[in-house]
Amino acid sequence: MQFDSLGAALAMEGHGPYVWAVVVIAVIIVVYLLLAPVLRSKRIIVEQRGALRRQQRQDMQKMEGADAPGT
Repeated sequence: MQFDSLGAALAMEGHGPYVWAVVVIAVIIVVYLLLAPVLRSKRIIVEQRGALRRQQRQDMQKMEGADAPGT
């Protein structure tokens, strides 16, 4: 299907708004599906680093408590 002008391509004989709305929605969905796993994995990595730091601090506090004289 060929159009005489850009305006005709955008209008698509009256169907343009519906077609372009669907194209925009599809692009948004595809971008979300591509970015969501990346963002989720980054968040999980940050959460795991925090948990590891908390665990290391707890282990250090236990060791310092065990080294205290009189115990």
